[in-house]
Amino acid sequence: MIALGIVLLIVGFVTGISILWTIGLILAVVGIALWAMGSMGHAVAGRRHYW
Repeated sequence: MIALGIVLLIVGFVTGISILWTIGLILAVVGIALWAMGSMGHAVAGRRHYW
């Protein structure tokens, strides 16, 4: 999810399409939040690790 968010951020920045930039930012933030929760030991979506 983090990788997809970064790809969308780059594509949105290069092409100037603001919706891709917004979606990429949201996906990156959600991916980082899920990764952080999983690394702290919280179960995310029924899993101990999220990656």
